[in-house]
Amino acid sequence: MKWILVTIGQVVFALFLYAVGTAILALAIFPGAMACYLTWQQTATYAIWARVLMFCLALVAAYFLHGLVLIVLVGALRVLCRLNLKEAEYPIASLGAAKWFLINALQTLVSITFMDFILLTPLASLFYRLMGAKLGRNVQINSKFCADISLLEIGDGSVIGGHATVIGHSFERDKLILKKVRIGRHVVVGLNAVILPGTEIGDGAMIAAGAVVPKNTRIAPKAVYFGPQADSSSKANWV
Repeated sequence: MKWILVTIGQVVFALFLYAVGTAILALAIFPGAMACYLTWQQTATYAIWARVLMFCLALVAAYFLHGLVLIVLVGALRVLCRLNLKEAEYPIASLGAAKWFLINALQTLVSITFMDFILLTPLASLFYRLMGAKLGRNVQINSKFCADISLLEIGDGSVIGGHATVIGHSFERDKLILKKVRIGRHVVVGLNAVILPGTEIGDGAMIAAGAVVPKNTRIAPKAVYFGPQADSSSKANWV
């Protein structure tokens, strides 16, 4: 009987997330949809080819407008509702875990609809800051696979390479465990690298493309890290 109640609770919570997502996406789409409607109305006297062309231009512009509005809406909701993650351990069926699901669901709205267009631009850093990340100056982010953003700290001049994965959570023995990821100044995280919770990377270090950094790893400043099986020349220490 218990598993039935748990399943019902999960379904209800999923429906709640869908409802929140629907409302946010609708609000983000609304300005662009209105612009398309007005464009179609105002071009009623144009030749049909010109009218359709103007509508197509408005439609494309509406997509980008939707993305910008979505970033602001999601960030504002996180700030207003104080949806910040903290280092802790939570049972799967807890308010802390539900909060984690909600925050990552909000981030997913941006990730799957617009994130590809803002990578390596100041808008990516703006979005990460709105979601609670602590970023230094001139941080370059070229990956949308960073989760638990409010647990992320990145120093000045660091670069997150394409498709790199940075996460601050793990599931262990029916518990959600949240830990910060701290990346120092002028660090380069290579293409497809994976950085797991509790990692601290010293200033000037380089994470090789495709390297996996295990949980709670400490990487010394200026080290070149290839992976946990690398020799001691990587100057990395593990906890």
